[in-house]
Amino acid sequence: MSAQKGKAGIGSSFDDFLKEEGIYEEAQEVALLRVFAWKIREAMKAKAISKVEMAKRMNTSRSQLDRILDPQNDHVELATLMRAADAVGHKLSLDLVA
Repeated sequence: MSAQKGKAGIGSSFDDFLKEEGIYEEAQEVALLRVFAWKIREAMKAKAISKVEMAKRMNTSRSQLDRILDPQNDHVELATLMRAADAVGHKLSLDLVA
């Protein structure tokens, strides 16, 4: 048995594992939304924007804002993400990578 065969699994990435399990795309989507929610919360803190003020800036309710900021919520529309970014003085950027 070669040294390479004796190390099965070593060198494979977590992405490869997720792809093998058939959940790569879902995991990517959840991760992106969680990072976005975290970045919005951090921008709110940096600019001392309360949830009440943020909801006003987005023309939405406080409960809707809580859903947007919830890292477990994976049902947020692109337009909502754009409004949230704008409300803290940022722009949402999407990129298509190979």
